[in-house]
Amino acid sequence: MSERAVPYFCPYCGDEDLRPHEGGGWHCRACTRVFAVTMKGMVIPS
Repeated sequence: MSERAVPYFCPYCGDEDLRPHEGGGWHCRACTRVFAVTMKGMVIPS
């Protein structure tokens, strides 16, 4: 798994014009939101 995965689209508006944000996370230039993608963990199927 890579250290930093790249999202393909904004989870809010669906646009693909994303840029890395200087404070961490991603900046969507279409809706001007900044968001982060984090992994919470893994679930073992029961």
